[in-house]
Amino acid sequence: MGYTLCVLGCGTMGIAILSGVLDSLDTSKHSLTNGTNGTKGTNGTNGVHKWEAHTPGTVSPVGPPDVSTPTRFIACVSREATAKKLVSLFASMGEAASNVEVLASKNVQAVKQADVVLLCCKPPVAEKILSEQGMGDVLQGKLLISILAGVTISQLTDWVPPSTRVVRAMPNTPCKIREGMTVVTTLPPSPDEESDDVIILKIFSSIGRCRYLDEKHFDAATALAGSGPAIACVLLDAMADGGVMMGLSRSAALELAAQTFQGAARMVLQNAHPAQIKDAVCTPGGCTIAGLLALEDGRVRSTIARGIQAATERAGELGQFSKK
Repeated sequence: MGYTLCVLGCGTMGIAILSGVLDSLDTSKHSLTNGTNGTKGTNGTNGVHKWEAHTPGTVSPVGPPDVSTPTRFIACVSREATAKKLVSLFASMGEAASNVEVLASKNVQAVKQADVVLLCCKPPVAEKILSEQGMGDVLQGKLLISILAGVTISQLTDWVPPSTRVVRAMPNTPCKIREGMTVVTTLPPSPDEESDDVIILKIFSSIGRCRYLDEKHFDAATALAGSGPAIACVLLDAMADGGVMMGLSRSAALELAAQTFQGAARMVLQNAHPAQIKDAVCTPGGCTIAGLLALEDGRVRSTIARGIQAATERAGELGQFSKK
């Protein structure tokens, strides 16, 4: 039982997705028990216990694999040297990951063996890969999930057979540790819609949160979730710098800042509004309101929002290379 998942162009994001999915399938790492604080367990990536195994919404498959669970994995790259590095990388991740088949310059052969294809290459080479001789034949009737920023479904469907079911997804790097955020285009009506929905949700819900959005929102989602970890880390690093400036060690400052980000984010995901959290922390005449006013002097809020705007506009340009 189960299906074969092929990753075309297995670079940074392809590795991150595969790592997260494989980790979710390794049930030996996720022995969960119920406790007074909800679900307790082990973070499968590094074996460190924390108050819950994953953010709410992340799901580990339970029971024997069925037709909607990937059980065989093929990773495709363009060069033999890269393939050797991937083999070593997956071997270091444990028994499950060591079984990933890595192929170099054999895209058609890999897709022929696959049931679901995850397209993770660089946007400018997508058309070349999908137009490779024989690719159209082996893509017939299969589900193609593209994570390419800026490349639209309209463009993708021009490069594949009509029977290929095309979906766009935009995961982010934290999916490697099963804390990702993925948006997926709304599925068009088809006889395979129900089964495709289950497959897609199983892949991306196993590596974090997943939600469907209309394609018109994908550039903004790419900027917010895809580029967001980089923006968040700039803010986190700046907070740590402030702590170091005031006498904390770098390690202590980073730990305090990172845990503060994580805690605040979890509160928001549990339905606390950011403004509500902010107001609760700001006591009259206290240190928090003094710090926030200093940030407002630097126009931090508008600068961050403009950063998302600039990233959104750039995301929309990434697929322009092939538009006439």
